[in-house]
Amino acid sequence: MGYSNYKNNNQIEEKLGINYVKKNIFVEIKPIQASEWLKTTLSYSNLISSQNEKTKSETIVSPILTEVIRLNKNFITLFSGSTLDIDTKKDLNGECDFVITKNFYKIDIKAPIFQIVEAKDHDIKIAIPQCAAQMYAADVFNKKANENIDCIYGCVTTGDIWLFMKLYQNNLFIDNKKYYLNKVDKILGVFQNIIDTFK
Repeated sequence: MGYSNYKNNNQIEEKLGINYVKKNIFVEIKPIQASEWLKTTLSYSNLISSQNEKTKSETIVSPILTEVIRLNKNFITLFSGSTLDIDTKKDLNGECDFVITKNFYKIDIKAPIFQIVEAKDHDIKIAIPQCAAQMYAADVFNKKANENIDCIYGCVTTGDIWLFMKLYQNNLFIDNKKYYLNKVDKILGVFQNIIDTFK
């Protein structure tokens, strides 16, 4: 089961030694206007009657992440459904919904900087421990590969709601603010703010 075995905050604290901290992660976010392609694509998502996890991934989450990639050509790579196996004894293994890496156009995951986990059953809170475990695994991965990356960012989303997190040392900072699909320019702005810190 791997990452999906993490279902509550206590597991993260006890097994991985991570402390939860709620705070404002971003001081100021500059909104980024969505392209006409993204606006049109998101408008089509309402035409599909089934709004399960798979549908939202294909019609909402993937297009937004594709837009992020377009805005940062030749710098980052997006992986979907790739495995990140670090430590099976600690359940740090398995498939990741989405991973953004610092390296451009790589076939395998190298230098992960961002983990995205889709929330099941429309409950964003239940996805936080799983995302935290993946962020921790990404940090371990980078250290083993001698990648000089100080922090890992993460996000859990229902498609409609986006909550961002930051792992620095043993502290998991969970943003006090949630971002909503009807303000997709702000979601894009958060992603760009994060990616700019690695440039």
